[in-house]
Amino acid sequence: MTKPKLDIGLVVSTTGSYGAIGQCICAGAELAMAEVNADPDGPFHLRAIRRDPAGVPASYAASVDELLTGLGLTHVLGCYTSSSRKEVLPLFEKHDALLWYPSHYEGFETSDNVIYTGAAPNQHVIPLARYLLANHGKRGWFVGSNYVWAWENNRILREALMVAGGTVLGERYFPVGETELGALAQQIVEDRPDFVFTTLIGDSCYEFLRLLRAAAIAEGLDQPGCMPVASCSLSEAELPLIGLASTGHLSSSVYFSTIVSPENARFTAQWDSRYGHLGRACADGEAAYVAVHLLAMAVAKAGSTALSDVRAAARGLRFAAPQGIVTVDPDNLHCTMRPRIGRSSEAGIFDIVFEERGPVRPDPYLVWANATAEDARLGPDHLRRVP
Repeated sequence: MTKPKLDIGLVVSTTGSYGAIGQCICAGAELAMAEVNADPDGPFHLRAIRRDPAGVPASYAASVDELLTGLGLTHVLGCYTSSSRKEVLPLFEKHDALLWYPSHYEGFETSDNVIYTGAAPNQHVIPLARYLLANHGKRGWFVGSNYVWAWENNRILREALMVAGGTVLGERYFPVGETELGALAQQIVEDRPDFVFTTLIGDSCYEFLRLLRAAAIAEGLDQPGCMPVASCSLSEAELPLIGLASTGHLSSSVYFSTIVSPENARFTAQWDSRYGHLGRACADGEAAYVAVHLLAMAVAKAGSTALSDVRAAARGLRFAAPQGIVTVDPDNLHCTMRPRIGRSSEAGIFDIVFEERGPVRPDPYLVWANATAEDARLGPDHLRRVP
């Protein structure tokens, strides 16, 4: 018997300045769709309807509007940047549809029209702040792409430094895609911070890392050793695009391809077989993979594709993901996940240097999370991590 089709929109920039990440998001979604479709007991067949906004914010709204009103879709996966997510959110609220958002983000948002399968700020920025303060020092230099992701993450880390008696030596923002960053790299090397926190994305990030490494070498400095670059977004898929300057960077994430588990072994084997040309499996691809599986589970549980039915079914869902058990928080529709920090190596992977003891409940508004108080890691007793 032929299964009924369920069309899912993929609104992802596979071209443009951060196209490499967009390609990984699509790859992760396609891997999950193939698994769902191969299940003989599955109630439906997933089909992707793809749109590429090419990194242009206004094009996201046009693409989503076409999918929701022109094609009548209810479920869309996509939007890597927070600016694109905020651009389309009113459309999902207006047309009673659901956005499955597969990206780490800066938090300070909840919506009944979004399921967030990437890390919330207490699952990436706060663990990174603790790690930097404990292992590298209190003097930071911040550089970011000029939009909400950078502004909010820098604000969170800045406040953490201030509470710990630290300081921010400099802070600069640049348009997405800007690559004229040589003077900035030189200034940072002259200032000699304990670490550099970058919220640059795409081509801007890759060029900055190359320029900073070159400026440090010119001064006889071991940049990874004396002023490491830390990020909450740098992934395995991007390391080959950086070239010789790709090593020694810190990244805070809930997923790295080096996680040891049966689920990740299967995932990375499939990724390498089908999408090895994109680089190693990465957090963005894994978040999209998780999103599609959760969507399929929620629709099957609800017996309906309607937003209200699927949203109700999604609350509390648990999925054995490559990163470990992922649970949709019943209150804020973000996911409980396990924070980790990795350091990039010559092998094009991240060696995990820190791992939380277990999954951490999402705290998008940082209500209980704290970067300096040890007892704030777990929050109130009823919000403690689950094993």
